[in-house]
Amino acid sequence: MADDIPFNKTLDLAPETVDEVAPGVRRVMCNNPGPFTFKGTVSYIIGRGKVAIVDPGPDDPAHVGALLDAVRNETVTHIFVTHTHRDHSPAVPALKHATGATVYAEGVHRAARPLHIGELNPLDSSGDRDFVPDVYLKDGEIVEGDGWAVEAVTTPGHCANHMAYALKGENSLFVGDHVMAWATTIVAPPDGAMSDYMASLRKLAARSEQLYFPGHGPVVPQATRFVNYLLLHRKAREDSILYRLGKGETDIPTIVRAIYIGLDPRLTGAAGLSVLAHMEELVARGVVDTDGIPAIDGVFRLAA
Repeated sequence: MADDIPFNKTLDLAPETVDEVAPGVRRVMCNNPGPFTFKGTVSYIIGRGKVAIVDPGPDDPAHVGALLDAVRNETVTHIFVTHTHRDHSPAVPALKHATGATVYAEGVHRAARPLHIGELNPLDSSGDRDFVPDVYLKDGEIVEGDGWAVEAVTTPGHCANHMAYALKGENSLFVGDHVMAWATTIVAPPDGAMSDYMASLRKLAARSEQLYFPGHGPVVPQATRFVNYLLLHRKAREDSILYRLGKGETDIPTIVRAIYIGLDPRLTGAAGLSVLAHMEELVARGVVDTDGIPAIDGVFRLAA
């Protein structure tokens, strides 16, 4: 199913080294590779002299040290956070302590919807619940620095407080985990919501930026084209779910086995949550039925 997307898994970047990925934008990759982080979390530095850092990364002293080395003899004035998963924001306190920079984000970590009775958030440990920004940003707000400016672009879906940052005048966007060149984004209820994610993709597809700087993996060129591939892929995933339900009612593990062929076993749980995200959206639209609220252990059928 994912082979319909022109993925790029080439990233020639050594951990904890700095390179200039575009004029006025540098990046440093944390040494935290894994099935969800690819080769590591990528932090970005905007500008020269008085700079901003986007997504300081996990609570990793080596990565914080590498970021500070990259901006030696410069002043960090702003810290932007795309979202509060623990591979993106926990380094904020150490970086703020070292630099005195002001921290900007959409808000604190929260679920995309209220938890149902008896429900636990399976990704609860992945949320940085200690994070509190100095400045809460709203969609469309402009933050200006020394020689640069960014526009806040709310992009909920991967999680509720996800925010992208458009670098004004440069046709580029820091997209966090919302769009990545190397893999599709995990949307896992109640941390995220498929309806929000799809709406945010459509929002980005309507914007002008054509170069994306993601939180993991290489840059995304021809970004609008790539986002449209993602939209088509999610629609195809939905069609596959409905096709399987057309054969009779079934559960999420059965659907995962049917539509995620060749899946890395480490991602089976994430795939199940992604199917649940689709189910929540399909039930809300009246296309699929289930007994009670959509749940990871529920049984689903096509609506009569």
